[in-house]
Amino acid sequence: PMGSERMEMRKRQMSMTQETSGAAQAQHSTGTRGSNACCFCWCCCCSCSCLTVRNQDEERARRTSHELQAEGIPNCEESPAPTLEEVNAWAQSFDKLMLTPAGRNAFREFLRTEFSEENMLFWMACEELKRESNKSVIEEKARLIYEDYISILSPKEVSLDSRVREVINRNMLEPSQHTFDDAQLQIYTLMHRDSYPRFMNSAIYKDLLRSLSEKSIEA
Repeated sequence: PMGSERMEMRKRQMSMTQETSGAAQAQHSTGTRGSNACCFCWCCCCSCSCLTVRNQDEERARRTSHELQAEGIPNCEESPAPTLEEVNAWAQSFDKLMLTPAGRNAFREFLRTEFSEENMLFWMACEELKRESNKSVIEEKARLIYEDYISILSPKEVSLDSRVREVINRNMLEPSQHTFDDAQLQIYTLMHRDSYPRFMNSAIYKDLLRSLSEKSIEA
């Protein structure tokens, strides 16, 4: 009967949810993160004999890794309050908006309202990766970026075309500071063309501009 099938499906879903939750709690309590990969191929483009066996564990590890990293992400970058001149400059070009921490904070706040904050987080993570020089740190950060923003299993996967994904998969065989350059440029262009015009017409930007204008008049 249809009712029995639905109840069975719900039981399975509840069971899977409990297993995933238990794995995440265990991972968090032991302070471990990462995957149980048998080779350094985070893009899964090699054919490991244990690939099928570890798929479920890797999915849980990716989710836990993302949750742990998200806890360390600040709500905003540290920066002084923007001036009226700076906020007016944001309307001149997207580049000027992205050059200042205050501009990125305001734009990130807007992206959060559109459920696309992952674009800014990915861009920022790529910028941080470019500043690294230690090989082991680069490999670890590249892996986390892949898991959190490139993997199709991630809830914060960014939108990239197949060509760029192929480039990333090749680059991940030997990660460097520039592994995600093509992807970063594509996301930057997406934010510029798609989100930036709406930000300029948003209440977030207009309210900030109005507030600073009123303070300037009062002064």
